[in-house]
Amino acid sequence: MTAGSGRPRVLLLTPDFPPATGGIQLLLHRFATLASRVRVSVVTRRDHADAADWDARSGLHVRRSPAVPGSRRAGLVALNALALVEARRLRPDAILCGHVVGAPAAVLARRLGGAPVVAYLYADEAPAQPQLARLVLRRASTTIAVSRYTRDLALGLGAPAARVAVVPPGVDLPAARRARGPRATQPTIVTVARLTDRYKGHDVMLAALPAIRDRVPGARWVVVGDGPLRGELEARAHALGLDGAVDFAGALPDAERDAWLDRAHVFAMPSRLPPSGAGGEGFGIVYLEAGAHGLPVLAGAVAGAPDAVVDGETGVLVAPNDVGAVADAVAGLLLDRDRAAKLGAAGARRAAQLSWPRMVAAVEDVLLEAIAR
Repeated sequence: MTAGSGRPRVLLLTPDFPPATGGIQLLLHRFATLASRVRVSVVTRRDHADAADWDARSGLHVRRSPAVPGSRRAGLVALNALALVEARRLRPDAILCGHVVGAPAAVLARRLGGAPVVAYLYADEAPAQPQLARLVLRRASTTIAVSRYTRDLALGLGAPAARVAVVPPGVDLPAARRARGPRATQPTIVTVARLTDRYKGHDVMLAALPAIRDRVPGARWVVVGDGPLRGELEARAHALGLDGAVDFAGALPDAERDAWLDRAHVFAMPSRLPPSGAGGEGFGIVYLEAGAHGLPVLAGAVAGAPDAVVDGETGVLVAPNDVGAVADAVAGLLLDRDRAAKLGAAGARRAAQLSWPRMVAAVEDVLLEAIAR
């Protein structure tokens, strides 16, 4: 243990951290800010114009590697180099490798300083960076998998089964006294996801929407999120005659996103496996966020979503490429308000069981066990 600290120091190594947005950024930020039994120092990239101002306001100990324009590989080399410098300077009691691209620094720092490595695995990085994943997962004291699906990916990459712990992500719960507005009068489906990855299923939702509207006249779909697929999806919506039935709301502040979760009747994101057959939805924090707002959820019955959505209890799982099944499930939830309300209430209860403080406590347990070995 670091002398005089009273708490072990953990060096968190990640390329993904706020003010950049995304599920990994959210998970690791919540860990860094809510951890109470360890002290967290963060090494990450300077990949956002507001990073310095954000760091100054954050109250966290953050060091960022310099941006390397036009070269992702060089940027990751710089990140690993800084991580080694910080590991030698801080002499952490444990290293939390928040993404496999930090494997070289994590493994070398362990060899030089003896600090155990705990490695996170989500999903997409397994097929994208298999060599780095194998490097760190086979040497880590513990691999934290965010779902059973991710655990299986970790085992396939050589992580010893006895050293894999499944710790699902958490969720921010709406304030207990927050006034929630009424649901919309118009039947409303909402999806929250960046328009970057095709596996999220926006195309399937578009294909299903005409059949949904045949059964639920006036139903509309609100798409929260932005990205390079937006133009293509807007053009497809127009070609299907869905002008006015689809609202591409773009990227929204959290409060406005939450307002849509309060107004909608169903959350739908039929994520599927990528063409490679591996990766995709490691868990799906957004399913928990929808449940926290009392929404029934439609999800694909593949990858990590079955850990986030309890089929028939908090939502409905379907074959994500089956347009008819997606249409039937969404229309059924819009038409059966009593069933939708029961699923939404169960989703809210499950979200309360998977709040961020509980997740952070579980990760701290893993880290402290690794340090004690």
